[in-house]
Formats: sequence, structure tokens, C-alpha cells
Amino acid sequence: MSRLFSPYKIKEITFRNRIVVSPMCQYSSVDGFANNWHLVHLGTRAVGGAGLIMQEATAVLPEGRISYADMGIWKEDHIEKLKEINEFIHQQGAIAGIQLAHAGRKASAETAWNGGRQIHEGAHSWETVAPSSIPFHEKDRVPTELSLEAIKQIIQAFQDAARRSLAAGYKVLEIHAAHGYLIHEFYSPLSNIRTDEYGGSFENRIRFLLEIVDAIRVEWPNHFPLLVRISATDWVEHGWTIEDSVALAKILKEKGVDVIDTSSAANIPKAPIPIAPNYQVPLAAQIKKEAGIATGAVGLITDAQQAEDILQAEEADLIFMGRELLHNPYFPLEAAKQLGDEFIWPLQYERAKN
Repeated sequence: MSRLFSPYKIKEITFRNRIVVSPMCQYSSVDGFANNWHLVHLGTRAVGGAGLIMQEATAVLPEGRISYADMGIWKEDHIEKLKEINEFIHQQGAIAGIQLAHAGRKASAETAWNGGRQIHEGAHSWETVAPSSIPFHEKDRVPTELSLEAIKQIIQAFQDAARRSLAAGYKVLEIHAAHGYLIHEFYSPLSNIRTDEYGGSFENRIRFLLEIVDAIRVEWPNHFPLLVRISATDWVEHGWTIEDSVALAKILKEKGVDVIDTSSAANIPKAPIPIAPNYQVPLAAQIKKEAGIATGAVGLITDAQQAEDILQAEEADLIFMGRELLHNPYFPLEAAKQLGDEFIWPLQYERAKN
């Protein structure tokens, strides 16, 4: 059996294979609610054979949404539809996971297909917050620097969201600490120039994330996996580095985090990112080796053999796939055949197997 299609166990949860549907915003919610689009979108990829289905960045507060059309879990009413979706995912043999997020200074934006720029006025606009009053883009509004009390309120919102996530039936929880959103804004020196206990030193800049981890662990069971997605480097001088990420990963491991979902960049508009197939895999490999923690590789991984080679080289433990699974939700079924693995198709589709 290939590595890609070997089961992978974290605590009490076993994934049927190492293919993870990466969290991808659908911009299809009203007031944060999931709907039948999400049921079909996520459910199809469960039918398609992925091991772990990660839901899109799900806001812990309404002002933490990237856009007005993002999904949320800031109120109890959100739970019912999410529970229905997760029950379907689990019926297909996949595992349902949620990514909890706060967009920080990159919030109040248009949907991707309408340009994604920040909205400055009107019903779909709201005040943005950040560790420091530094806008992401020169045309963005200046975000409000978070007070100590506001920081505590956001940490509590993550804790409350973890409780709702459990009630909704998720078995994996990921903290979104990447891509220039609020948690990344705190740990990167490019966006955090605070002089209190949340700014300055490495230890102070990672404090916000560590306190969120502690808060979530109050509600999230020890027997369920906890992941953190980070931007392992800002790709610019004087920014966050891979060495910082290794140091952070060691601390997160001590706090009970199981996997570092290893992405990069997006905290400044024009970083010189060396985009190419596998461009982020060395980051995952270095964290895995030097921090002794499991990692997920993500970014332009589009081929079964490519994914298998990453796993065989022990550069990562899980393969997160985004655009390829948008393009082809049945990629896992095809990949199993390509790698010579026997994979149980849904009975309804079995007549098409050969």
C-alpha cells in the first residue's frame, strides 16, 4: 500500500488516507450560516475519497470574517446545519474538521470574484482590528489597535467557538494562524509593533496564539486532534522566519497541538514568494525534522505520485490539497488507481470503477 493511502491515526481519530481537503472559502454564507452549497461542496469531497474534510475559515466573531459572505460559528444557531453536513461527511467514511479564524485587519472585504478589496462603507463594511494600527494595503482603512480587554474577548470567542464546534460534530479542529489574518498579524514583526506583553519579543508576539490554544483546550477533548495552520515564513527580510516557526512548533507541541499545517506568506501584499510545485514542502520538512511534530504539506500539490514522494521522503505526514480538489473532487479515487491501491468506492458509483 502507498503512504498516501495508508491510514493515519492522531489520538483516537483515524483518517482513511493522508489526503486532506484544505480549507477553502466559498463566499456563500449569509450571516455566517452554512447552507446546501456547503453540504454539497464538502459532502462531494467526502464521497470522492479524501480522508479529512476541512471546512473553510470559519469566523469566531462576525467582525472576524474576511468577507460578509464567510461562514461563521459565533452563535448557537449556526450549529444545526453544520451538524447535518458533518453527519453526512462521517457517513461517507471521511472525518469532518473545522478551521477557526479571525481575519483581523484583512476583514471587511469583498468576495473573491468581486475583487476581494476591502469595503470601506455600507452594509457590508465594518471596523477592522489588529495588534497595531498598520493597514495591510495602502488603500485599506487603518485598523483599530486591540486593547488588552478586546484581546481577551477574542480569545474567549475562540473558546466559545471550540465548544460549538464539538456540539456540531467536528472531530478535528484547526486554528487559522496564517495568511496575514489576526493571529499571524500578532506573531509577525511586520504587523506587530506593540510595546506591551503582546509585542516586541518573540515570546510576546506568540502569546496571543498560545493563549488561544490554551482557551480552546478547555473545550476541545484531548482525544480529538488539534491542528494549527501557520505561515512558516513571511518571505521578506525582518519578517517571520522558518527558524521562528520551528521554535513556535516546539512550544505548540508541548501544549498538545498534533499537526502544524505548513503554509506561508500573505501578511504583506508583495512578498517575493518562490511559487512552484512543492514550494512550501521544505518548510514542512524542516519543522517536522527539527521540532519533532507532524506536519501537513500544502501548496501546488496536484499529482498522486508527487504527494506519495513527499510522504515517502518523510517531508510531511499529511497532504493538504486545495485547487486540485476544487477541480476534481474525485481525485482520491483516481489517485488510488494510479498508485495501485485498492480503494473502496461508494456503492452508488462502483459501476464506474473500472
